[in-house]
Amino acid sequence: MSASIVRSALFVPATRPERIPKAIATGADRVIVDLEDAVQENLKEQARNNLERFLSENPDAQILVRVNAPDHWSHAADLELCRRHAGVIAILLPKAENAAQVSTAGSTGKPIWPIIESAKGLAALSSIASAQGVERLSFGSLDLGLDLNLTTGSPAAEEILSHARYAVLLWTRVAGLAPALDGVFPSIADTTGLQHAVQFARDMGFGGALCIHPSQVAIIHQALKPSNEELQWAQRIMEAARSGDGVFVLDGQMVDAPVIGRAQAILMRAI
Repeated sequence: MSASIVRSALFVPATRPERIPKAIATGADRVIVDLEDAVQENLKEQARNNLERFLSENPDAQILVRVNAPDHWSHAADLELCRRHAGVIAILLPKAENAAQVSTAGSTGKPIWPIIESAKGLAALSSIASAQGVERLSFGSLDLGLDLNLTTGSPAAEEILSHARYAVLLWTRVAGLAPALDGVFPSIADTTGLQHAVQFARDMGFGGALCIHPSQVAIIHQALKPSNEELQWAQRIMEAARSGDGVFVLDGQMVDAPVIGRAQAILMRAI
């Protein structure tokens, strides 16, 4: 995959460093070693030491790191670890709520992926997305739902989360960022639910999703692909566009630049 195409980003806890090579081997486009939510408070230093050792022993490995939140006592030490290792190719910044936090993380010289997962983060989206060093946004639906006191899984909650996703997509486009990633789907056994959730995010304009289990990677990749009908339609559009006419009619429908652009985007998703 190219540097900008990220369909899946798989979390692995830093408390289990032996799982990092296995995560890399899953075919996930990115692997995120987690120092935050997946690590108990009394294991934070051990987890960071595990990651330090892994990076030193595997200098060719390329990973992302989810550091602890900006107000956490280990945040600065997490950033310093990331700064020291070339194998850390980006930082996932949880609880991002203002541009200053992004700038601090960006001082490591690493691209930043802020996670929008609180009301404050949502309200500050324009400044966060525009902050120097931001590569793409990611969406933390579970934490945002908790912060907004939503009833998980209810139609009302899903409506609010859709509005929040719209804001993430809007500011991704305004700031010229790489396609945003949707949040994790927590039910590992519900493969049908994951497929539907990813297709929903895909149709909204997200480029992919964060995930928590290796079995979710292939499902996410498949769900992001266009259907055979979409693919055939896009191929016919592009074949007809080779005529050089700026606007033409195919199957009784006008085809102009936006339609051709949609066909190109569908073909890109098939790669």
